Amino acid sequence: QVQLVESGGGLVQAGGSLRLSCAASGRTFSSYATGWFRQAPGKEREFVAAITKSGGATYYAELVKGRFTISRDDAKNTVSLQMNSLKPEDTAAYFCAAHPTYWGTNSNGYFYWGQGTQVTVSS
Repeated sequence: QVQLVESGGGLVQAGGSLRLSCAASGRTFSSYATGWFRQAPGKEREFVAAITKSGGATYYAELVKGRFTISRDDAKNTVSLQMNSLKPEDTAAYFCAAHPTYWGTNSNGYFYWGQGTQVTVSS
């Protein structure tokens, strides 16, 4: 089992950047594929990005492609989400999730979840 803790959220102006981190404890993070999801008030949780456990492949939602970058640092047991050119519509709680093999877009496919970190983008 692995425990996930997100950090790095905050308030930023449109066009700015934030870097979210997902730290794992309990087991080696390199044993898990990892995804980032977000949920805005009154909306369903939506897929943002995912990375395989080797880090050899990534996948992004169309809405964030070219602006967000997912990466992993297994030495630090973390997966990061670099978010650039932020827009007000990126405002949401961001969650990381992990699974031994699944790295798709369906949130139901992930076993482990963090508590989330809030990102607010002002216009």
